[in-house]
Amino acid sequence: MKIDRLIGIITILLQKDKVTAPELAKRFEVSRRTINRDIEDISKAGIPIVTTQGNGGGISILDSYKLDKTLLNNDELQAIFWGLKGIDSVSKTSYFTKMIEKLSGKNNHIQEDDSIIIDLSSHYQKPLTQKIETIKNAIHTKQCISFRYYYAKGESVKCIEPYHIIFKWSSWYVFGYCLDRKAYRLFKLNRLWNISFLDKEFTPRKIPESELQFDDYFSSNSIHLKAVFSKSETYRLIEEYGVNCYSLTDGGELLLERDFASYDNMRSWVFGFGDKVKVLEPEQLREDRKKQAAAILKMKG
Repeated sequence: MKIDRLIGIITILLQKDKVTAPELAKRFEVSRRTINRDIEDISKAGIPIVTTQGNGGGISILDSYKLDKTLLNNDELQAIFWGLKGIDSVSKTSYFTKMIEKLSGKNNHIQEDDSIIIDLSSHYQKPLTQKIETIKNAIHTKQCISFRYYYAKGESVKCIEPYHIIFKWSSWYVFGYCLDRKAYRLFKLNRLWNISFLDKEFTPRKIPESELQFDDYFSSNSIHLKAVFSKSETYRLIEEYGVNCYSLTDGGELLLERDFASYDNMRSWVFGFGDKVKVLEPEQLREDRKKQAAAILKMKG
């Protein structure tokens, strides 16, 4: 594709001090006339191209336009590369490779530091990458999307105006305006399937600042949990809420008090501890635990 060739030419010109049209023609397997037209298109796009004739002549980009790599020290470059590698784990395009090509010239080799590895994917890496790519395109083209969404009470088809893709609380979400609920919502990508574009464009709304406080979606003081956990579950509590999240009882057990915005989320989390937890509050959760135990006893096998 022409756009790929133009990007390739720009990348080469950023790497090298000078290159000739015959060299570019051979590299991209096109005619010299095609390369000349490409160089003209690049100039029209605002990139300052310099051409010199005669022995030692060639094509180059104005030095003042090139990125001065000394503006970034090695630690800053590595931080950028670590971030790009993380994005690459959920992207169809390798931004890390492109950045290395742009910053590394024939006389400037950048050492990679693999001491930090960031993987933002999940067990469903390929579907997750496809979802992110589709939603990203929908945001850029201002296109509404629909998808089937699974939650505690069942499943339903949602139609939204997508605005942001968010990685938070160890999971990926899409933030958008739900056309059915007439409200802004967060949807977890691992619960979101069969995503498709709707034949409906949208005009971006002015999102209230309060709606962009994403921590509020999970930190409301609506439901208070008070429970005692077995000592064996220390690592799980610390993993979720930090080393100071609990206090020790006289019997050496772990007393946790925490506020939850969703009863269903609290219920699922607590039930995951099985017989390693005793619920003190709320009363509804205590009753649900008794019902679950009775239902298990009635099961055969």
